[in-house]
Amino acid sequence: MPAQSGPAKQPQQLTPFASALGGALGACFSTAVVYPLDVAKTRIQVTSSSARGKRKDDLNMLHLLLEILKEEGINGWYRGFAATMLNTFSMQYAYFFFYSFIRSSYIKRMTLKLPPGSKPPALSTVAELSLGAAAGALSQIFTIPVSVIATRQQVGRSAENEGPVDESLLAVAREIVREDGITGLWLGIKPGMVLTINPAITYGVYERLKSLLLLASSANGKLTPGMTFMLGAFSKTLATIVTYPYIMAKVRIQARSTERDALEGGGNTKPKAKHPGALSLLLKVLRKEGFVGWYQGMSAQIIKAVISQALLFVSKEQFEHWALAIMHLFAKFTLRS
Repeated sequence: MPAQSGPAKQPQQLTPFASALGGALGACFSTAVVYPLDVAKTRIQVTSSSARGKRKDDLNMLHLLLEILKEEGINGWYRGFAATMLNTFSMQYAYFFFYSFIRSSYIKRMTLKLPPGSKPPALSTVAELSLGAAAGALSQIFTIPVSVIATRQQVGRSAENEGPVDESLLAVAREIVREDGITGLWLGIKPGMVLTINPAITYGVYERLKSLLLLASSANGKLTPGMTFMLGAFSKTLATIVTYPYIMAKVRIQARSTERDALEGGGNTKPKAKHPGALSLLLKVLRKEGFVGWYQGMSAQIIKAVISQALLFVSKEQFEHWALAIMHLFAKFTLRS
């Protein structure tokens, strides 16, 4: 039956390029679907403790979305959309490319040590986490400048800026370079490198649970969309809970929320003051707000991240099939020419 043999072989034919393209397109699709939630969760994460005291009952995702719609219109829900799409595509493409390349190379090396014809064993959880972290670290280095720009656009300018301002990607990039130098485009790189464990946990847990489920069932190498969605949601929730304090710290550093807080509180923080590191920021939050402060906005982060990640897992295989079809067509045209 051709319908059964096709899907079982297709994943074996995927190159790192096709896997990366499918993953990046799926990530863009899932991010676009939940983008207003992303804007809301970013603003919750960077909200100062003083502002949170004034709006304690109002600072939830639904209320914030309605407030943005009322004050800024529908465009407010899509602040920084272009930069975020560019960041999502480049980040996910780089991650999936490095992850697929490193993982396939590692499996090939394992297979060479086995007798001919032997099936390679499933990777351990530690191996999956290590491979994912290595892929995440490589992708972070190349893509974090766009992430910094997207975060600034989502948060918006401070209240002291009146009148029309240029909030395009290039304008925000020039402002960051003018205020902080070229290194300002890499704000949050240190917590970002720590956060490479987030996709590592997500994909490591997902792949591990997927392999266990496939071994325990006769699913013919594929999970149902519903099971894929549930696995993706569970994996991302676990990764978010483990890494959330650093997620919050990274967003605050990129948005320069500590300087905003000082200015709002009457401080005299200068624009070019040294940016606090993630650890010092987390210690400051702990002193002022307690342990709960480390998890400010986590529910919004989980809602957005789980829906986005689950949609990604569900759509990634379909986008991989399309990427594979595109590559076959491209190969045919190349042979004819």
